[in-house]
Amino acid sequence: MADEAFQNALLERLDRLIERLDGAALHQAPEQLKPSLPDSESTTAWRWQSGQLRPVPQPSTAPLDQLLNIDRQKALMVRNTEQFLDGKPANNALLWGSRGTGKSTLVRALLGTYAEKGLRLIEVEGHDLVHLPDIVVGLQGRDERFVVFTDDLSFEQDDPSYKALKSVLDGSIAGTPENVLIYATSNRRHLMPERMSENREANMADGELHPGETSEEKVSLSERFGLWLAFHPFVQDEYLAVVDAELQKYGLSTTEDDEETRIRALRWARQRGNRSGRVAEQFARDWLSINNDNDKDPIK
Repeated sequence: MADEAFQNALLERLDRLIERLDGAALHQAPEQLKPSLPDSESTTAWRWQSGQLRPVPQPSTAPLDQLLNIDRQKALMVRNTEQFLDGKPANNALLWGSRGTGKSTLVRALLGTYAEKGLRLIEVEGHDLVHLPDIVVGLQGRDERFVVFTDDLSFEQDDPSYKALKSVLDGSIAGTPENVLIYATSNRRHLMPERMSENREANMADGELHPGETSEEKVSLSERFGLWLAFHPFVQDEYLAVVDAELQKYGLSTTEDDEETRIRALRWARQRGNRSGRVAEQFARDWLSINNDNDKDPIK
């Protein structure tokens, strides 16, 4: 009997403790829904880390006029961003396509160009998108215009971040604040893996009665971005033009002026299996080091 009384008393204590903890959590929840934005007047970019918005002291940006071979994409993003800054309705944007073709560089370049007009950038990594509804609520009512930027975005099946992003883009009863846009980059056109089995409506080996509806669900997320821009690999002349622009920054001979430079630049791209702005920039850095110390060129 004594043991039973002791157990009952212990259970009552545990019940009271749980009630107190639940009450404390309820009181703390509203604070968690409004992440603070420190140094908003002097800071133009933040990064979401460990449940906080942390300032980025010196954001990496590039002048818009230095971004080559993406004139159409650049013009559409500039128009959309300027419309957003003017307080008019604007579209969330998905920049998708080949790696290294300037998708994320373009978004950062917009920050450098329009920061003085009130544009602000918040970078959120893909796995942190589950916090996106809380982040955008904390930005509501501010004077600044915020682009929430997520780079190299992709989802796997049943990823909780997928539903959070989908809700913020279009579908949440709360809606997205009018001073917030979502800009995302991805190597995947529809953000999620697409499998051959999804194209066979009659294949029910996995138990899915309507596999076509599963495919539609995946496409529906990318369609929630009003601006949908493709970035394709550069053709050879486009690649060499970017190489020349990078070489000129270092005062080096261009591929038009020097045949050896041209041959090396093309070889560099073949070795990496890609012609892109990133590859061109990497070649220019390597070529600079070779020209600074020509005696140590391993391919000479």
